[in-house]
Amino acid sequence: MTDIRTEPVTFPARDGTTLGGTVISGPDPQRAVLVSAATGFPQYYYHKAAQYLAGHSALVLTYDYRGIGASRAGDLAGSDIDIADWGRFDMAAAVDLLADRAGGLPMGHLTHSVGGHLVGLLDNHEKVDKHAFFAVGSGFWPYHKPHYIPLELYFWWGIGAWSLMRHGYLKTGGGWTGEPLPPKAFRTWRRWSHRRRYLGTDLDSRLQPHAYGEIAAPIRSWVFADDPIATDRAAQTIQDLYPAAPKTLTRRSPADYGLKRIGHEGAFRSGREAIWQEVWDWFAAAGA
Repeated sequence: MTDIRTEPVTFPARDGTTLGGTVISGPDPQRAVLVSAATGFPQYYYHKAAQYLAGHSALVLTYDYRGIGASRAGDLAGSDIDIADWGRFDMAAAVDLLADRAGGLPMGHLTHSVGGHLVGLLDNHEKVDKHAFFAVGSGFWPYHKPHYIPLELYFWWGIGAWSLMRHGYLKTGGGWTGEPLPPKAFRTWRRWSHRRRYLGTDLDSRLQPHAYGEIAAPIRSWVFADDPIATDRAAQTIQDLYPAAPKTLTRRSPADYGLKRIGHEGAFRSGREAIWQEVWDWFAAAGA
């Protein structure tokens, strides 16, 4: 790990918005890996995993969606940022940047939660040869574990509604531990989470144009037994958005990795090397 290089970068999104990212690499990379975050998670949350992958011959790019972390600019209360912008403009630009840096190396895509939701908005998806989904499931709350549902409804209609009324955006605190979120992004997330088809509700309208039906790269989705959100049913709902892609649903418990907890966010915490090795092995293997 002493040979790992970390380079902060700025780059333009497809619409010119300035984004912040980090290129992490080791000697003689053999594959590129793009890491796309969950809602409200800053890129540095993924740096332990990125450094591990770099130590296994990967050239890795992490980045922040607009309005988050190093890509935040201006007052969120007056922001018009929506979730689709993170895929159509930001993720697509990150794919282009990493492809340019990689110089022909194959590119895998490691996504967390909403990162997997947005793959279908990539107009350059052919540059990615495999998508690894970690804890990627529909936000439709009835598909989640029963004990978690009261907390979700309190989030949508208690904390979230109050924060929008009081601050004009979703502020960190009061039960929300993520980065502050733009108001439009929060409202879209809440609306989708009350629809059985989740973002599929908008495929024929607000999300046009898109490529959900064209994604042909293999998708392997890791579902963790103690994740209250990305249950089997929720994960399958997202996989169904990609009908042309070869898909695998991999179920794992914390005990499979010698851990006590993974949950929705824990696959990227320190000490998860066994999980990261599994995804690296899949990226490096031939075929789906």
